[in-house]
Amino acid sequence: MNNRNDSQCMKASVLELMMIVLSLSEEALDDIITKASGVLNSGGIVVYPTESFYALGVFADCEQALKNLYELKGRPVDKPLPLIVGDMEILLSVVKNIPDSARGLMERFWPGPLTLVFEAKESVSNLLTAGTGKVAVRVPGDSTALYLARRLGGPVTATSANPSAKPPAETAGEVVRYFGESVDMIIDAGRTPGGKPSTIVDVTVVPLRILREGRVSLHTSRV
Repeated sequence: MNNRNDSQCMKASVLELMMIVLSLSEEALDDIITKASGVLNSGGIVVYPTESFYALGVFADCEQALKNLYELKGRPVDKPLPLIVGDMEILLSVVKNIPDSARGLMERFWPGPLTLVFEAKESVSNLLTAGTGKVAVRVPGDSTALYLARRLGGPVTATSANPSAKPPAETAGEVVRYFGESVDMIIDAGRTPGGKPSTIVDVTVVPLRILREGRVSLHTSRV
């Protein structure tokens, strides 16, 4: 994964710091994704709906944007940032390899709310791995997040839209109450389903280790 240089990640003008809130509709989807891509390419933060909650997205290869995201959330630097990807090519840009055990889970549960922890490539930022050498990735389930991931052509962060230790936002209004105009764009799809977050599984160890219980129940499935 090639890191963007500072000029690519830098917002071009003060005007671009103004927050944009776009209501999601099928007719406007292409235009919204184009605008979101522009914000992300300029180093901005986009809030988008997932299958459960709203998430904070920046391009994973923009170091300054990652730093801004940590600062925005007040997130401890020892907590990694998860990613969403749209296809295998993008996945392979951030992971060293895909173990056979992971392939089985991917075939059964992707796209969907299952996050897998892989060995990260050396080019992946320490802000994503928290110095662990591992990166958490998923292909999101049927949602704006999936469409966004497939259209953007690069890995995007998928940390929940809330300050650390606060409940994740289920509406655009909650996002605004949390962050005000500190984010650059909100894709407003109304209230998200809420409920459990994605299940997280470390596929770098044998046997596989469930790090967080979530929407995908692996206790009732043969891992």
